[in-house]
Amino acid sequence: MARVVVMGAGIAGHTAALHLKRILKKSDEVIVVSPNSKYNWIPSNIWVGVGKMNKSQVTFPLAPVYKRKKITFHQALATAVHPAGDSQISSPYIEVTYTDSNKNGTSAKIEYDYLINATGPKLNFAATEGLGPDGHTVSVCTSDHAIEAAHSLKAVIAKMKAGQKQTLVIGVGHGTCTCEGAAFEYTFNVEHELKQAGVRDLAEIIYLTNEYELGDFGVGGLIFTQHGFQTTSKLWTESLFRERNIHAILGAHVEKIEAGLIHYELVDGTKGTLSFDFAMLLPPFRGVDMKAFEKDGSDISAEIFAPSGFMKVDADYSGKPYEEWLASDWPNTYQVPKFPNVFAVGIAFAPPHQISKPRKSPNGTLVAPSPPRTGMPSGIMGKVAAVNIATLIKSGNGAKVRSASMADMGAACVASAGSGLRKGSAASMTMYPVVPDYMKFPTTGRSIDDTFGEIGLAGHWIKLLLHYMFIYKAKARFGWFLIPE
Repeated sequence: MARVVVMGAGIAGHTAALHLKRILKKSDEVIVVSPNSKYNWIPSNIWVGVGKMNKSQVTFPLAPVYKRKKITFHQALATAVHPAGDSQISSPYIEVTYTDSNKNGTSAKIEYDYLINATGPKLNFAATEGLGPDGHTVSVCTSDHAIEAAHSLKAVIAKMKAGQKQTLVIGVGHGTCTCEGAAFEYTFNVEHELKQAGVRDLAEIIYLTNEYELGDFGVGGLIFTQHGFQTTSKLWTESLFRERNIHAILGAHVEKIEAGLIHYELVDGTKGTLSFDFAMLLPPFRGVDMKAFEKDGSDISAEIFAPSGFMKVDADYSGKPYEEWLASDWPNTYQVPKFPNVFAVGIAFAPPHQISKPRKSPNGTLVAPSPPRTGMPSGIMGKVAAVNIATLIKSGNGAKVRSASMADMGAACVASAGSGLRKGSAASMTMYPVVPDYMKFPTTGRSIDDTFGEIGLAGHWIKLLLHYMFIYKAKARFGWFLIPE
């Protein structure tokens, strides 16, 4: 009998747990540890954030699903990893603190044979003074945040209906943020809602981003085909902004936010302020607060975790200059080198470097979009980790395992620009690979045949279909595993 513990129940962790239970023997045990009682399909938080969906449409309780699938569930926060055990416990284990109402605050130790770290990010609002729901801006990172954003947006629309002009700022709240695609999507959903409310002419919409140019999306931009012609994501995105009269401030690091006022620095070193009536700015991500200890009790956190708090895996963390990085430097199996029975997937693993070129202002401020690792890539990593663990359990540590490098992985993104079966639209993009490989694709870094972008009503139908399809999959309904990650 083998015991596999999965820390986190987001896209990567939940996917891994379901596949583990599906492919392991009945005698093997799968345990999920998550501080949250509910699963949240985060891509649809965008629609909650404009009032087009409610919380119940994007979340559901985890416990009933895990009970039905015979997966042990602990609603608890993992706080420490002991990958070699200690003087009292010979097996590897994690320390957890329960967050459910019955055991809230109590601690436990959970032993494992294999461990998957899929904890996701810590939303680091504290990186920028005044950022976030406890400051002066809203967020769509969680369903509760999105509900608050919808309420704030509704209040701003009411003021415009009363004849007051309003400035809406949407984007990222720090120079090292990721998920620019989510900010992009929310921008166009908000613009659509203002049109539907008949107040678009009273709104100035400003997109504030750390991207050096529009269409970067934290992946260095794209060259893709559109209607048989090659174009760039820069030109493609610029046209969308121009058509909708949305202004952009590029290469920006937000320094501080006061009530109604954003202080920012541009990558060229100039500084400015921006007044706002509504601001949805995403936070930078950090790894969750977790320690790691050797068998003798010594702290090995710096060995296991990068300075960002994300877990180091089988990647090249040598710190060589950005210009010298290769696609092969990215991780393949997501195993921790010193402890190969420990995996880190999704946002939990530490990227070896940015995909977009990092830049510093003359003042030394880093403005560098962090690599996106959400959605489709997270699901793929979770499944591959589960398959590899099953292989290792069956055939031993010398068994050949599968690779899931982001340098050999495609991704699709459907960013909605409004809702409704007749009036909605969406920007649909695919890329292969996510991490450019200039050895394989010398000119563009990616396959032209597999990288493209379109916008239209059909894309919105796909987005809506994906919402219901992946909720169905996450609930582990009949045939769920046939739906691809």
